[in-house]
Amino acid sequence: MLTFRSLLVLSALLLTAPVAVALTQSGAVRVVDGDSLELAGKKIRLFGIDAPERGQSCDRNGQTWDCGAWSAAMLARAVQAGRVTCAAQDTDRYGRTVAICHAGGIDLGQAQVRVGAAQAYVRYSDHYLPDQAMAQTARAGVWAGRMVTPEAHRHPAAHPGPKSAPSSAANGCAIKGNINGGNRIYHMPGQRDYDATRITTAKGEAWFCTEGAAQAAGFRAARR
Repeated sequence: MLTFRSLLVLSALLLTAPVAVALTQSGAVRVVDGDSLELAGKKIRLFGIDAPERGQSCDRNGQTWDCGAWSAAMLARAVQAGRVTCAAQDTDRYGRTVAICHAGGIDLGQAQVRVGAAQAYVRYSDHYLPDQAMAQTARAGVWAGRMVTPEAHRHPAAHPGPKSAPSSAANGCAIKGNINGGNRIYHMPGQRDYDATRITTAKGEAWFCTEGAAQAAGFRAARR
C-alpha cells in the first residue's frame, strides 16, 4: 500500500515528467506552408522536417518551379486523409507548438518527406532520415533537381553559396551513395575513393547525412 509520503513523491514525479500533449481537431485545418498548419486556431510546426518556403523556387533540368507552393499543396492534400490530431513535442522560438501530426493515421511529416515535399530537419532530429533516403533514391520532389535548403533560403547571409548547389550538399550531407556495375556502395569523407567519386542523381545515386540513411536506401559501406 502506498503511504501518503509515497503518493506525494509520485505526484511530484508525474508533474515534472515531460508529456506529449494531444491536440484534437475541433475545427477546420488551415495549411500555412509545407511544414506548418493551424489546428483549431493553434499554430503547429511539424516536428523533424523542413519544407520549401512560400515563394521559394527550385530548379529542375534548368527550369525553375515553385516548390514552396507545391510543398504546401502536398500537405493540404495529405490533411484530407482524415481527422487531424497532433502530439506536441516542443515549442519553438516563435511560440508555435512543434508536433507530430497524423491525418487518418498518416504521419504528415513522414508523408511530406517521402514525396520529396520536405527534407528531414537533421539539425533537430534524424527521425525521418530513412524516408528521405527513399525520396532521394527515387528523385522525388525537390530531389529531382537543385535547390537552396529552406534554412538557407530563410537566412541567406548565414548560408553563402550559389543557388545552384545540390540540395543534399547544401544540407550538409557528405556521404556519397554510388552505383557501379549494379553495386550500391556509399563512401565516407576521407576514404580512398571518396574524392574521385561523382554522384549522378539521374542514375539513382544520392547524398546521405548518415550511414544509417545510406543503408536504409540499400547501399553498403565501401572498403576502407
